[in-house]
Amino acid sequence: MTALPNHSLKEDIRQYWSDRAKTFDLAFGHRIPPGPEFDAWRHAMVAHIGDRPREVLELACGTGEVTQVLLSIGHQVTALDFSESMLRAAKEKHADKGSRVRFLLADAENTMLPDRSFDAIVCRHLVWTLTDPLSALKEWRRLLKPGGQLLVFDGDWAQPKPGGKIATQLIRLLDRIQDADPFYDGAMSDRHASIMSALPFGDGLRAERLVPLLNEAGFGNCRITSHGPIARAQRRQATLRNKLRTLVYRRFILSTTRV
Repeated sequence: MTALPNHSLKEDIRQYWSDRAKTFDLAFGHRIPPGPEFDAWRHAMVAHIGDRPREVLELACGTGEVTQVLLSIGHQVTALDFSESMLRAAKEKHADKGSRVRFLLADAENTMLPDRSFDAIVCRHLVWTLTDPLSALKEWRRLLKPGGQLLVFDGDWAQPKPGGKIATQLIRLLDRIQDADPFYDGAMSDRHASIMSALPFGDGLRAERLVPLLNEAGFGNCRITSHGPIARAQRRQATLRNKLRTLVYRRFILSTTRV
């Protein structure tokens, strides 16, 4: 896998998500609303990293939605993002949390944080955007205490799964019948596609593809579990169009341990 130390690519990635910061929580799949979906995310995190308060690093925290789940469990959270706009939104959202959370402007692939600082690292929809995946995974291992855990929520956003092609067609039909959704990724689809095409995982990220890289970076005991419970919880509160969106792509949860 070829590393992409391309400065302009990193800036394109930063600018894309910075431009989306103000409306990011309005895009389906990014906000984690109270109720079944929040409970499903919380259950997944407790199942993998436990409910004993721990020092957790959240990478690419965005507007602080996953941060909220981690705080609800009782963890001490360091939340990092390299978009100032995203970080500003997260800080405003959690202004009342005091010392339980700190926010840092930094690159998830080169954090500049001290060795062995965290019990766990959590990231959602970050790994597919890495410009140098192996280097980033080695960096994350460096940040974990011995036996520390990495928890990844991600998916293959390049190709719909077989049943997802039907869901995609139905979504397009609904877009023609109803007003188009201005907040979903499709609002910037050309930019999104341009960025994806330049990334190592631009042709699709599968958990099975990630495991060898994790092993090479010094992780072991990889455990892949289904994202299905979260998707089912999303469908309980979603519109028809958004219910269909949960059926388009393969998503996964992967936890692994620093060895």
